[in-house]
Formats: sequence, structure tokens, C-alpha cells
Amino acid sequence: MHDQAKFEPLEASDFFGDGLSARPLPEGTVARGFLRIDKHLYTGKIGDEFAPTFPFPVTKEVLLRGQNRFNIFCSPCHGEAGNGQGIIVQRGLKHPESFHSQRLIDSPPGYYFDVMTKGFGVMKPYASRIKPKDRWAIVGYIRALQYSQNAPLADIPSEDRQKLQELQ
Repeated sequence: MHDQAKFEPLEASDFFGDGLSARPLPEGTVARGFLRIDKHLYTGKIGDEFAPTFPFPVTKEVLLRGQNRFNIFCSPCHGEAGNGQGIIVQRGLKHPESFHSQRLIDSPPGYYFDVMTKGFGVMKPYASRIKPKDRWAIVGYIRALQYSQNAPLADIPSEDRQKLQELQ
């Protein structure tokens, strides 16, 4: 029972002419769940440029999912408001750039997706931790955070404008 009549991975074999027990995969084989035809969705790029659009509609549900994932993965460094004042700054670590800086406001959505996928500076890549659709949901939520800090007063409903004026 200790040495059963089976081949272990990469074990030598005299059954096949090449001496290997495992057979090469047929050409074009794709592992289940890893067919990445939609380059926009999986790379954040259209051609060689960062995508200026989202690969699917950004709905309320997508934004709520993005908020949830942002609070879990991003807020410890970037802060819940996206201003770069997360808990790590209070612990003395490097202060990340605010999402409300003009450079990041002007960056296309594909840029954020690419940074989450590959990492940037001291930020590690999150591709292995956050699924592509969730990374896009986070990008949508970051855009909502940016808009919340820079929305024109005219875009706020009149009853909410009155509440804001009462707070001031």
C-alpha cells in the first residue's frame, strides 16, 4: 500500500517515449475559469491605453459592492473618504496620495484597475485577492468618492441644499 500502482506528478515513466508520465496539454487548452477574452475587463486597457470607460454598466449594486470592497481592502491606507488618511498613516507609514488630487481625478478608470492589479510604489498588487469585477466596482466607488468631494452645488437637490446651508 505504501507504493501504489499510479504515477505521481512529474514522475518518470517508461510507458511513453518521452519518459514522462504526464501528457502535455492539447494546444489551446484554457484552465476552467481563466478564459480572458474580454481584455477591457481583465486588463483595464483598450489596445495599449488605459480604458476611459467601464466594461459593464455601473449600477447602484455595483457601487455598493465597490464600497464594501473599498472599505475592506483600500480604506486602511487610503481612508474611508479616499483622502489618504487611513489608519496606516496614524501608525507612521507612508501617506498615500489622495484620490481627490487633480492628477487622480483626471486619470481614466483603467488606470485605477491597472494599479490595483499590478501594484504601484509601496502598494502591493491585489490581483490575487480581488476579482476583476470587484476591482472595477472599487474603481466605480472611487469615482463616486471623487464626485462627492467635487460635486457642483447645482447638482444637489434643493431640499438637500437647504440642509447643507443649515449645517454651515
